[in-house]
Amino acid sequence: MAPRVLLLATNDTLAQTRRGDTPVIATGAELLAGLPAQHLRADVTVEDVLTGPSWDISPTTMLTLARRARSAVTDDGFDGVVVAHGADTVEETAFLADLLAGPAAHRGGIVFTSAVRRLDELSADGPRNLACAIAAAADPLLRGANDELHAARWVTMVDATGVAAFSSAPFPPVGRVVGGRVEPWGATPPRPPAAGGEPEADVALVKTYPGIEGALLHALADAGARGVVLEGTGAANVPVSLFTAIGELTEWGIPVVVASRCRTRDVPLADLRCGVDALAASIGAIGARGLPAAKARVALMVALGAGDVAGVRAWFDDRW
Repeated sequence: MAPRVLLLATNDTLAQTRRGDTPVIATGAELLAGLPAQHLRADVTVEDVLTGPSWDISPTTMLTLARRARSAVTDDGFDGVVVAHGADTVEETAFLADLLAGPAAHRGGIVFTSAVRRLDELSADGPRNLACAIAAAADPLLRGANDELHAARWVTMVDATGVAAFSSAPFPPVGRVVGGRVEPWGATPPRPPAAGGEPEADVALVKTYPGIEGALLHALADAGARGVVLEGTGAANVPVSLFTAIGELTEWGIPVVVASRCRTRDVPLADLRCGVDALAASIGAIGARGLPAAKARVALMVALGAGDVAGVRAWFDDRW
């Protein structure tokens, strides 16, 4: 019996085309009909999901896709799930799905795929990416863990114009699809901690800069932010002008996670550097454990399910 795969088809670039001069969105069924039969070694069920462009995706839509991917495996018995998603924010939604997958991660493959060229463009990359994603989701080798397969925790979009749009550097891809089969390349990252409750959508992300004022963090708190991620520099350093505000937000029950615009090690914030660079940790900031800022925001959304600053700190301190 062929593996059962659910395709969640959104209306972003992979499905965009024209009929005459009229822009249209291809349905999931139309996308499948455009793939040669020999590339479909699975029984594919389609659900079309109206999402809007991925650069404007809401946390609610991200959660909807992540939860549906999980339930398709755990509740509906699908062997795998493919989410056709816009490239701009696919790494965030894929990482959220990874964090929330729970037992589904060991029962079926959950694969996100994108395209940087519309269907009507010359050498459109969407059909091949979709065919490879379906093959990967149907392959038992992907359970627990373009033609390359990247781990959601590591992958980043590095080129918005070329078909080699994603990279996991300095980590390698975890595999590739060859002849409709998954060929593993290396170890996958460890599974994340279990989600402690319902994720919190109202998490702010701030790119820090020389001269930034703490009043900005106060404004976010006044606006109702439940958590804040700061993108610092170097070894997750943020300007001293923010230290008082970080301490105050922490006392008010609003966790502040510090990531970096650079690659950093997966260690607690205080261990990244010594001396003055550890002051942010000493006043209550939480380290992102090597996650880039955008993914640290997704992680904080999930960690806030633990309820309070102590729970968030424990979630990030869990080795994964």
